[in-house]
Amino acid sequence: MSGPGSSLISDRYELGDRLGSGGMSTVYCATDRVLERTVAVKILAEHLSDDEKFVARFRREALAVARLIHPNIVQVYDTGVDHDRHYIVMEYVEGRSVAQLLQRHGQLGSEVAVSIGVQSCAGLEYAHRQGIIHRDVKPGNLMVIGGPAGSPAGSQGPQTDEMTVKLTDFGIARAAEQTRITQVGSVVGTAAYLAPEQARGGEATPAADVYALGVVIYQMLTARLPWEGSSLAELAIRRESESPLPPTSYDPSVPETLSTAVLRALEGEVEHRYSTAKQFSAALRAGIAGREPPVASDEAPTRALIAGGAATAATRAMDSPDIATPISPEPAYRPPRRAVAAPAPAPVQAQKPSGGSRFLRALGVLFLVAILAAVIAIVVLVLTDAGQNTEIGDAISDEINQQIDKLKELVGDNTQQ
Repeated sequence: MSGPGSSLISDRYELGDRLGSGGMSTVYCATDRVLERTVAVKILAEHLSDDEKFVARFRREALAVARLIHPNIVQVYDTGVDHDRHYIVMEYVEGRSVAQLLQRHGQLGSEVAVSIGVQSCAGLEYAHRQGIIHRDVKPGNLMVIGGPAGSPAGSQGPQTDEMTVKLTDFGIARAAEQTRITQVGSVVGTAAYLAPEQARGGEATPAADVYALGVVIYQMLTARLPWEGSSLAELAIRRESESPLPPTSYDPSVPETLSTAVLRALEGEVEHRYSTAKQFSAALRAGIAGREPPVASDEAPTRALIAGGAATAATRAMDSPDIATPISPEPAYRPPRRAVAAPAPAPVQAQKPSGGSRFLRALGVLFLVAILAAVIAIVVLVLTDAGQNTEIGDAISDEINQQIDKLKELVGDNTQQ
């Protein structure tokens, strides 16, 4: 039986080596005794396990993420609690994170950066269409299998052969959002990837994940962040007041067009930024090919994001030319209607107003004049202390008479037509 200090979780998952740890959780390599496969088990930190509201949010997110099945997303298999240890069981990825690759190689080069970026966009686009925003895209949450992950330390540069990128940590992102913001010490490390609207407390959207991924790609191209600061305040001030230098200023081998695409993903104003991962992916592909990337354009929110539901459309392989999008049913074919010429309208002949019409029009104008004069008289009395200020009253009275005379002339003109 598993106990508080046992290496066996829920009598099923046998914990092995620790793969990593942070302020939120610790990840272990484990063996699923039932299915006889290697998995990764993330166990929440004790201080978070004591927070009932956090645990409830965490479990809801984990269950939602378990529905995400995509080649560029780490699969969530199970979630539960064992002796106050809350855990998630995930696909085991035998690779390296982008954070580890940056530490090992520094700059990763344009080809590798774009390949990682495009595959990440594929995973994000799929998740967004299921109504899930990652909220914590950063180098440590992008796992790379093959390619640069297989390049030995000290080599000339990262390999560019076949590789797969998988996004991880979807489950803990939303649940931990408020906790990260309130714990200054833990947020400094990830604040550089936080979209400005998120930092201001706004709702996270697909554009927020695009911004974070843009920061990661900038870092892969230049080996530095677009904005740096020793504190949250300094970082925020620089981000609001300074524009990042183009990646080409650090590495001339980066295509200008690719540099432009990355900078558009880093726009502080959402309306100037790529609003979907699909847009950003297209911009990266164009940029690396030397073509001018498309400008950012607003796209209607996906149906899943509006309804909060999950779409069920299949996705294409990650190396396909375009990011997968839900397949909409073709509308039923209807034969085009034969155009029927509308009858020409009968010519309208101008008619002179009759004498009765002229009289009624003149009477109406005089009626309006009478009403206007009465209203002005009331205003005059109020503004001149009930008529006691005779000088102002006389001046306004003269003005009223002039306006009435003009209206009478207008009436005379109308009756003569």
